[in-house]
Amino acid sequence: MKTDKFGQIIFGEQDVVDLYLQGHDITVLNHLLVDSTVDIETAAHILDNVPAFIKYDEMAQDRLTIEDFDHRCQATWYMPDHYKQLDIAAHVLNLCKSDAELQRVGQELLLFQERDLFNLLRYLVYLVDTMRENKLIWGVGRGSSVASFVLYLLGVHKINSLHYELDPVEFLR
Repeated sequence: MKTDKFGQIIFGEQDVVDLYLQGHDITVLNHLLVDSTVDIETAAHILDNVPAFIKYDEMAQDRLTIEDFDHRCQATWYMPDHYKQLDIAAHVLNLCKSDAELQRVGQELLLFQERDLFNLLRYLVYLVDTMRENKLIWGVGRGSSVASFVLYLLGVHKINSLHYELDPVEFLR
């Protein structure tokens, strides 16, 4: 096994077989990133019900930007379809209770949109809903994320940044 510049583990054919023989249920893995020198067809025939292999191409990986890497990873996030289709701007705006909140949310949504982060907001709605449904406890918030009033409304943290006059640009720098 080796890792790429983003810290992803790149499996070789023997690595996949070893995982299987050690009793790991590799069929539950979303994807295995496999070295391009591996004969994927041979590896797939060795194991039944193997998840999709993603061929790792070191040359292509070297040309991949962080933004491209982020977009590729976001495309593989598990999220139910109704969250993927959620009009996140309307959802957050409906959570507002005053004109000041509407103005702040509008400002932040523009910043999120400029950075192409609406899918991240949809995922956070899904994550918070899942944590609430399963009665999981998470922190009150920390770091620059508490400067975002949108994240406060979504329930990601408990710090009302509008009340404390925190600048959302601190979060989205």
